[in-house]
Amino acid sequence: MSTGPAGQAFRRGLRAGTPFAIAGFLLSVSFGVVAQDAGLSALAAIVMSLIVFAGSAQFAAIAIVGQGGTVGAAIGAAALMNSRFLPMGAAFGPSLPGGPLKRAAQGQAVVDASWALAARGDGSFDRWLLFGASAAQYVTWQAGTIAGALGGDLLGDPEALGLDAIYPAFFLALLLGEAHSRRAVVVALLGAAIALALVPVAPAGVPVLAASLAALVGLTGSAQAAVLEAQEAEGAPR
Repeated sequence: MSTGPAGQAFRRGLRAGTPFAIAGFLLSVSFGVVAQDAGLSALAAIVMSLIVFAGSAQFAAIAIVGQGGTVGAAIGAAALMNSRFLPMGAAFGPSLPGGPLKRAAQGQAVVDASWALAARGDGSFDRWLLFGASAAQYVTWQAGTIAGALGGDLLGDPEALGLDAIYPAFFLALLLGEAHSRRAVVVALLGAAIALALVPVAPAGVPVLAASLAALVGLTGSAQAAVLEAQEAEGAPR
């Protein structure tokens, strides 16, 4: 793999994922600090990052626990936040070789930034590029969690350091990279409006899931465009 196309794609993924890995390191430092403030031990915070490796889900769970919520409520919120990986995995699956179990194992590498970076634009994905981008982010996420969990007392308030702004800035960078058309901008604005309307009244995780329904607008438009292209290719009338 080191010298072939797969190795080259993996190294491209490492390079492409480095900016997100750096941002993830800073964010995971904040997570390590916040997790301890919510009552988790350093070991529990580190193990959570090793297993979950999903910033939004981890912060949602910690927020509920920190506010006195039950473990069940925290797990439920984390599951809601991570349910976005179901359609992402379904889109990624056809680009993976092997049987169901092998594809499921490879699908564990899917994270938001890597999924977007690996998309080829024709509905397929470069799996080795995704693996490389996710590998870079996984290493720094664990390193940051360890630093925050074990050395959080030396850092002080993460909000005073501006670490709380890293997570929204991370997703804003992803959004800007995807907003190439008028439809994409409309979908983004609609999703933001739905989320803002629900944040004051809905449980943690629900606003994000409801906002994702706005993506159906883009999906419908893309499907219509694909049908038209297929018809043109076959010489059929519109």
